[in-house]
Amino acid sequence: MAEMEFDKTLNFDREAEILKVLGHPVRLKIVAGLMSQSCNVKKIWECLGLPQATVSQHLALLKNKGIISGQRDGVEVFYRVVSEEAQKVVGSLLEGVMTIDPTKTVK
Repeated sequence: MAEMEFDKTLNFDREAEILKVLGHPVRLKIVAGLMSQSCNVKKIWECLGLPQATVSQHLALLKNKGIISGQRDGVEVFYRVVSEEAQKVVGSLLEGVMTIDPTKTVK
């Protein structure tokens, strides 16, 4: 990694906000799953084994923070990750997990 000096002019507000939002395990799992495919809320809550209301609350927060977006297809809304920053963060985390234990799967 390149060396970086302390610089008081740097602004990490957006990055810090993304890290706060991704700091919850359920939201992290949702973003990790949506990085490989777009899904509707039913598929997400079925895969995670969580109540629909819980998943919907997490999706709303992710959407409000600009990390995911939803696209309507008839009566269903399919979600996908739109934040490059979030993709980089989650991608790095997943890469680290697989490097530590290549047999581990993200659930």
